[in-house]
Amino acid sequence: MVTPPILVPHVTHTTVDVDGVEVFVRQAGPPDAPTLLLLHGFPTASHQFRRLLDVLGTRYRLVAPDYPGFGHSATPVPATLGGPFAYTFDHLAEVTDGLLDRLRLDRFVLYAFDYGGPVGFRLATRRPERVAGLVVQNANAYVEGLSPAARAFVALTPATPGAEATIRGLFSLDGIRQQYLGGAGDPAAIPPDGWVLDAHLVESPERARAQLDLAFDYHSNEALYPEWQAWLRTWQPPTLVVWGRHDPFFLPAGAEAYRRDVPDAVVHLLDSGHFALEDQLQVIAPLVADLVDRAWAGPVAPALSPTAPNGTA
Repeated sequence: MVTPPILVPHVTHTTVDVDGVEVFVRQAGPPDAPTLLLLHGFPTASHQFRRLLDVLGTRYRLVAPDYPGFGHSATPVPATLGGPFAYTFDHLAEVTDGLLDRLRLDRFVLYAFDYGGPVGFRLATRRPERVAGLVVQNANAYVEGLSPAARAFVALTPATPGAEATIRGLFSLDGIRQQYLGGAGDPAAIPPDGWVLDAHLVESPERARAQLDLAFDYHSNEALYPEWQAWLRTWQPPTLVVWGRHDPFFLPAGAEAYRRDVPDAVVHLLDSGHFALEDQLQVIAPLVADLVDRAWAGPVAPALSPTAPNGTA
């Protein structure tokens, strides 16, 4: 009996200068393979995709950056502390767009989780021809997907009494731990490494301020929901939605809503919470592989006219 070879991807860890900001990037896979751009959430970074890189990184090219102020990327001093960098979702998308140019990524399947939604949808509406397909994992783009807790978060302003303490609680060690474990179908499958590293990497005053600034800018995302929905209706990207149904922030209705604008979207509600990839990798990875294969075999440039008139913003 011949033992089949064990395929292990070659994963690299580099930094790329984007207009003076050092952006950390994990990459795996053949450079000419179908490409999957992995955009992380709050308050984590590209390390949340480590196992996905190991599972899919021999078959596809996977690119997972850290936004400025996250993970191992640089943290320019926030404008709110007198520095040069405005921590807004527009700016994170601008830096990520610059990274794509430097890596010469002109076509990719977009995997958006949490904050990866606001960043990724901005990239998609800016240059839609690059997006061959879309994987949505607990990344909201519809008002019905916002839970009461999420609505309260969106409504926070610097003038709201107790707002700063509320936000800081979300990126405390216990707050991050609860985000990982809350609603998980199999908590024992979730290693503590992720939330411990997240908490460590957000400890500095500059990092904490960056997270506060982004939290106060979150309302800008809800204002763009109609634009993102219009992009979905117009371009009809092959779409996979994998969603932890017990997410305390983003409700299952937000997952189902994608079908309104992309009727052919494949939607899976999983027995998990916000960080569904942590305990549902064995379910999510094959679904992602199928989506990438279907998307890459499709047309390079989708039609420019709306094809789903039944959807409304």
